[in-house]
Amino acid sequence: MTAYNLWLQSSQHQSILITIENRTKLGRMSQAVFHHKPNSIYDDDPARKYHFPKSYLSRVRKTLNDWIVYYGPIEGKKGRFYSAVARTSHIEVDPEKSDHYYVFLTDYIDFDRPLHYAENGGYEKKLFKENGLPNGGYTQQSVRHLDVSEFREIVEAGLSEEDEWPTRTDTRPEDRHEPPGLGEVGQSPISGMFVERPIMQQIIDRPFREAKFRQHIRRLYDRTCAFSSLRLINGKGRPEVEAAHIVPVESGGNDSVQNGIALAGTVHWMFDRGLLSLTDDFQILASRHLNYDISHLLNADMKATVPEDKSKRPHPAYLSWHRSERFKG
Repeated sequence: MTAYNLWLQSSQHQSILITIENRTKLGRMSQAVFHHKPNSIYDDDPARKYHFPKSYLSRVRKTLNDWIVYYGPIEGKKGRFYSAVARTSHIEVDPEKSDHYYVFLTDYIDFDRPLHYAENGGYEKKLFKENGLPNGGYTQQSVRHLDVSEFREIVEAGLSEEDEWPTRTDTRPEDRHEPPGLGEVGQSPISGMFVERPIMQQIIDRPFREAKFRQHIRRLYDRTCAFSSLRLINGKGRPEVEAAHIVPVESGGNDSVQNGIALAGTVHWMFDRGLLSLTDDFQILASRHLNYDISHLLNADMKATVPEDKSKRPHPAYLSWHRSERFKG
């Protein structure tokens, strides 16, 4: 079991694990759609776990160690949308409700944009009748299996946008075909990769995931440091702000935007070393181990600027981890 899964299992109850080792009993693996509605009655935490009733257990079992796509409503938008992709790990019985279960997830990543279920004629064939109208009964299913071609089409569309501000690769001025200074050579690890490599290999590739995480965080925070409001843009239009993981990947963190925040370089350094942290209501915490006053570097009200969309803000579970495991109070 990975460190990530160990971190997820905060409760001490005896788990019932249904893992890939016994997949022969469950039939072939299958990709699927998981319906998720913000503020629903279910105890979902999209990047880490999905809560579901027993009626969907057989369907969820078939997805184990395979990929799922999130689907559902988005606040302020009409219709239903595909919004993210993740891989299932194992299933546990809900200790509070014996007829409900959790399936735990890894390798979560947000899409570049929400995909309307009907765009381009629709991604799932069974969602529509022959007359082109939505198939009402099928759309109500919270877990539904996908054909491989449907999964690929959804994920390619969801992760296909080029970064407006690609990663820079600094080279010697004499090696460039441009004057020295702020000009930089942009290198995007995203372009063309879906063609070059199988999609399931691509979406677990760290350089690709790092590029997507950076792209999403910079866009979400408008290229502005959440702690200082600093917004530096270089001569090629690229932002200097960095995408910081709250729970680092090497400590089991994921690439959800809720596990990220945009920080300027110096602030990022202090955050990673536990000299700065955040409360659940986004008040900035400064460590007593700081041997100098940094208030002039931070927002005057000592509160981080976070997205208006509550579903995109740093998640309390990740902030709690940072305060307990990193912050030097």
